[in-house]
Amino acid sequence: MKSLARSSLLMAFGTVVSRATGLIRQVLQGAALGTGLLASTYNTANTVPTSLYTLLIGGALNAVLVPQLVRARANDPDGGRAFEQRLITLVVCVLGVGTALAVWAAPQIVGLYMRDSPANHEAFQLTVVFARFLLPQIFFYGLFGMLGQVLNAREKFGAMMWTPVLNNVVLVTMFGLYLGLMTVPESVHDITGEQVVLLGVGTTLGIAVQALALVPFVRAAGVPFRPRFDWRGTGLGKSARVARWTLLLVFANQVALTVVSNYANAADQRLPHAGAGYTAYTYAQTIWLLPQSIVTVSLVTALLPRMSKAAAEGRTADLRGELSRALRVTGTVIVPAGFFFLAFGPQTAELLFAHGASDAQATEPLGHMLQAFGLGLIPFSAQYLLLRGFYAYEDTRTPFWMAVWVAGMNIALASACHFLLPTRWAVTGMAAAYTLSYAVGLLLTARLLRRRLGGYLDGHRLARTYGKLFLASALAGALGWAAARAGAEVSLTGTAATGLALAAGGVTMVAGYLVLARLLRIGELGLLRR
Repeated sequence: MKSLARSSLLMAFGTVVSRATGLIRQVLQGAALGTGLLASTYNTANTVPTSLYTLLIGGALNAVLVPQLVRARANDPDGGRAFEQRLITLVVCVLGVGTALAVWAAPQIVGLYMRDSPANHEAFQLTVVFARFLLPQIFFYGLFGMLGQVLNAREKFGAMMWTPVLNNVVLVTMFGLYLGLMTVPESVHDITGEQVVLLGVGTTLGIAVQALALVPFVRAAGVPFRPRFDWRGTGLGKSARVARWTLLLVFANQVALTVVSNYANAADQRLPHAGAGYTAYTYAQTIWLLPQSIVTVSLVTALLPRMSKAAAEGRTADLRGELSRALRVTGTVIVPAGFFFLAFGPQTAELLFAHGASDAQATEPLGHMLQAFGLGLIPFSAQYLLLRGFYAYEDTRTPFWMAVWVAGMNIALASACHFLLPTRWAVTGMAAAYTLSYAVGLLLTARLLRRRLGGYLDGHRLARTYGKLFLASALAGALGWAAARAGAEVSLTGTAATGLALAAGGVTMVAGYLVLARLLRIGELGLLRR
């Protein structure tokens, strides 16, 4: 347990630094490009390589191959070395071919995310140009994921959490140069070729540096780089069969992402300067996911090898205990974070993004989207944890069907928002739809996992802990909201007034939450500090 705590702490600290530098990068990006249609051309093109990497191999790497690597290291005579070499060779080949095809088909791929019409053809073409610069990221994302999972299988977690800092340093430098040396454009008509090249080359360079920085760590871990093409009859077929359902799961999620992206870009095309479309949605979602990235993902990355081992050895009670403890411990951060976004979404958005090319009015929709996402962080994080229970048993079929339910509901609700709500509020409604979809998905996932674990999921203890967390967070959030309102009455204007109000509300909420957690005897808060 101490080794798990140390691993989780190391990853959490690395993730905090990575996310902090990433937040600086995103603030500079917002100042440089704003939150309207111009920013959405860059952000849409930058989403495409991530989505395609995930479709090609990313989902399988993250969820399936760690258990496979752990078993190969435990059971193979050479400690899994040959298996790792074949797997790395296969992944590099798939990524190389997939990246080349994606660059060639850039216009068709962008057309899935953004509509091309006579009125918006210039924005579409700019997105395609960005995409050709950014699509080579697919290869480097894959290399980073593969090498990182090889290290994770050896329980060496730090490098994968720390190297993204290098990417953020590159991007912070790039946006700093963009802001300092060039005239900031106001629309897609104003951006120059030099600015496009700087953004495109700099963004891809950051991912390349992040991936290649793992190479020395992998060498130090004793993994020799030797291409091996003798894939037949070596166990990779089993990995492919197991990964099949994960790839289908990823496909279901990507279909939902594509539909929502298309709708959100349509809002930007209708209101190009309102900040009510795709860029606002992605910025809000990125901020919203910060607690999940720092706490839940760090813990699960350290926990998955242990859970896989417990499942392989038939220790169901230990697996159940690990899941219950993870849910309760992460909930001490995730639940109040959800209420924080609900209470302070608009102030957070204005403080971070009302600079440079954006003003306070342009960040209002982003703040409302952050509020709409808010409480959805709780079911999103909990389902993420519970799905790892299935992955520990190498069951990837059940998570696929859960993804189909969530994606289907998300698409249906997002479509209703797109066609029924005013353009200004349509994408905010889509953020709320995302929240509702994962709430339903959590209920279905918990029911199926309880059946898999012998009809018991520590439900009474989880319900008691989460009940206390909801009560403490809601009351603390209300106190914080009132303090923020009082702070807003101070005779300051602009970002200074917003910062003061947010600081007053945030400090009050944190203090109130800690006091209420102590009064309600939420012992899991102490486990988080260990």
